[in-house]
Amino acid sequence: MSMTRRVLLSATASVAVVMSFASMNARAAEVTLNIGYQPIVEPARIPQADGTYEKVTGAKINWQKFDGGADVIAALASGSIDIGYVGSSPLAAGASRELPFETIYVVGLISEAEALAVKGIDKPEDLAGKKIATPFVSTAHYSLLTALKHWNIDPKSVEILNLRPPEIAAAWERGDIDGAYVWDPVLSQIKKSGKVLADSSDVAKWGGPTFDAWIVSKKFAEEHPDVVTGFVKVTGDAYASYRGYPDAWNAASPEAAKITRLTGAKVEEVPQLLKGYYFPKLDEQASKDLLGGATIDAVAKTSAFLLEQGKIPAVLADYSPYVSAKWVNEALKVSQ
Repeated sequence: MSMTRRVLLSATASVAVVMSFASMNARAAEVTLNIGYQPIVEPARIPQADGTYEKVTGAKINWQKFDGGADVIAALASGSIDIGYVGSSPLAAGASRELPFETIYVVGLISEAEALAVKGIDKPEDLAGKKIATPFVSTAHYSLLTALKHWNIDPKSVEILNLRPPEIAAAWERGDIDGAYVWDPVLSQIKKSGKVLADSSDVAKWGGPTFDAWIVSKKFAEEHPDVVTGFVKVTGDAYASYRGYPDAWNAASPEAAKITRLTGAKVEEVPQLLKGYYFPKLDEQASKDLLGGATIDAVAKTSAFLLEQGKIPAVLADYSPYVSAKWVNEALKVSQ
């Protein structure tokens, strides 16, 4: 298919989506949607940059940037955001505390996009006594603890520091830390003068798979279902666009430029950073491998691990109330 043909089809699809939500927009016009996002390289940055979320939902959107999922969870709990981007570990911690939210879209299954980068350390046994930074209660923190358990290393023998990604970058440059388990784009920065001891694809093989997701306040979802459906639809379209033509999202593409503007990642690194995740499309979301089953199981297992590590006070008997395939199913109806 020619590029011109692709663009025409994409434009036609976008117009159809906007028209499908025209009646909804009349009801959403007075709605303010507060979204907490993280500067992570992923396809939803494009509709964010283009204003597509606003066009489709009809809501006035207030975008708030966060450096970690724990802060997103805290903001949602306080009512300052309605939809937020989090990793599976803070998601599990929030659900275990019975905060009123539900998972509406699995953003990406984390692979090489998060890793333990070190300097002056050649093997896992050398981690004892070293300063390793990671944002606490993040997917990176969970992966670090899982890796240490796999290597039979007592976490207490390692000086684990709670630092946000920007703080990790600064500490690394000053020489204050020996390593960090963190995500892109900071990971790409520190890898230039360090080495990767393990990444999240390794940790997944060791029994600790991680993912990122969009969650929504249950109160907001109940009051504005059309807005949530529109949000999920736009997100799914962005993922389909990338998955359909990943090579078109090269360093010279407008997509890479927009992602750079919102994340701070170097434009030439964007194509490779995108490959650090597997981005499930809308028609995959409700399957038993994701929101239809496996996501619930993953949250439960992550919660059990966090309890074991003393990061949460208790686990729930059932995590299904915190994962919903309803919104992806509603979004799928819009394109039919």
